[in-house]
Amino acid sequence: MKNKLKTQEDLLKYITQLESKVKSLQAEKELLNNKLKELLEQAAIARAKQFGSSSEKINPDQIMLFNEVEFFAEQKAEEPSEEEILPARKKKNPGFKEEKIKDLPVESIEYTLTEEEASCPQCGDELHQMGKNIRKELVCIPAQYKVVEHIQYVYSCRGCEKNDVNTPIVKATVPQALIPKSMASASLVANIITNKYMSYLPLNRQEKLLSNNGIKISRQCMASWVIKVAEQYFQPLYDLMRLEFLKQDIIHMDETVVQVLKEKDKTPQSNSYMWLYRSGKYEKARIILYEYQPDRKKLRPTEFLKGFKGGAHTDGYAAYHSLKDVTIYGCWAHLRRKFEEILKITPKNHIIGTPAFTGMSYCHKLYSIEEKIQDKTPDEKKQLRKELSEPVIREFFTWVKKSNELSTSAIGKALTYALNQQDYLENYLKDGRSEIDNNRAERSIKPFVMGRKNFLFCDTIKGAKASAVIFSLIESAKENGLSVEKYLVYLLENMPGLDFTKDPQLLDNLLPWAKLPENCYVKK
Repeated sequence: MKNKLKTQEDLLKYITQLESKVKSLQAEKELLNNKLKELLEQAAIARAKQFGSSSEKINPDQIMLFNEVEFFAEQKAEEPSEEEILPARKKKNPGFKEEKIKDLPVESIEYTLTEEEASCPQCGDELHQMGKNIRKELVCIPAQYKVVEHIQYVYSCRGCEKNDVNTPIVKATVPQALIPKSMASASLVANIITNKYMSYLPLNRQEKLLSNNGIKISRQCMASWVIKVAEQYFQPLYDLMRLEFLKQDIIHMDETVVQVLKEKDKTPQSNSYMWLYRSGKYEKARIILYEYQPDRKKLRPTEFLKGFKGGAHTDGYAAYHSLKDVTIYGCWAHLRRKFEEILKITPKNHIIGTPAFTGMSYCHKLYSIEEKIQDKTPDEKKQLRKELSEPVIREFFTWVKKSNELSTSAIGKALTYALNQQDYLENYLKDGRSEIDNNRAERSIKPFVMGRKNFLFCDTIKGAKASAVIFSLIESAKENGLSVEKYLVYLLENMPGLDFTKDPQLLDNLLPWAKLPENCYVKK
């Protein structure tokens, strides 16, 4: 070393090199620390998602707990009265239980005294009725299975048999079979479909339940019935519902994964997708449609919505933003969720003043406004949003742009998401019929997600497409106040034998929002 540092110039040069190396190591250390912090943050968020509460319901008292003074100071309110401060005791509604069961048939069983018992135990005189006590029980009558024989009589002419070469044969009119050469009835198939797609009971479990009642029907047979009725009877209704859907003004969209085991050129472990399209809040025809597709390409919504011109609520997925002649409404719930995930892993005594808390406060203000104006007309909503919500949104994005948190951290990603989605997030201000988020679509896709947790996957593409059609019919029926199983029975009893090609009006009368028999609706 002494040989190398002969002059003062060499020594200064060596010191400069050491300082440069120290700075490099410090920068590397800072980078690694940031990376470690980011990974720990991601792990904490993942844990909170897996084990924490999944509810997104906002409680104003809970969300604004730490900055309630700052938040509510600008709101002028009168001094509350003593009645408002002291909570009133909640009164029981004596008729609530009766209201629940008022539409059910009633069977009365009377208990009286015999002649021997109807004498006074003290003096022996005859007792008279002075009152009665009534106890009500809700009784369950298990499903019953029976075989119905359709006996068709055949007639011929004795005279023609003796005198003519040809003998006319006349058959009595009989309803057409739901599935030719099958014992499947409308009620049985409707029950199987309702159990699988509404009660999420897989066919293997239904097979065991039927076997317990002495009925041997394999799950393969039931699957075949479900696919056949979906293709033959429900598909025409689905196609008509889609045509009506394209005429709507405001829609919602979402997608989720589905696994199909036997799919060409794909491994069983790979993901396919179930796309959801549903009508907006103010549309007259309440339609919910599912569509199976093997991928998540932007081509899928483009093809499905060909001819649609209106507004669409979506999440931040870029495939939706490529739709032409469609106004995209962003989802504030997705942005709020990003702030909420950070708050869940932030120590409670450090929440105040964090960027996530500030962002959450802005979201809360917007949702509070929406809650106050939810009963207003679309025109009134548009005007009130301009007066109340627009200044909050302008202030929010000013804060986002000034923030120095635009990094790979969770809060940085949340703020970057907000900037990238700004135009779409602001669009809901332009139309009073639009909503602040896409939660309507998320609620509608949840039934499929619940079903997927139970039956796990689809065996074939035909099964996946049949599931999409059936889910569409069931969820649209629920949305229009129909009793699902009764509606399916009505369809399967009336559709066999109808020629829809000659009279398309026949299909219109069977749609979920058409005027249907009274017994198809849920009793309120």
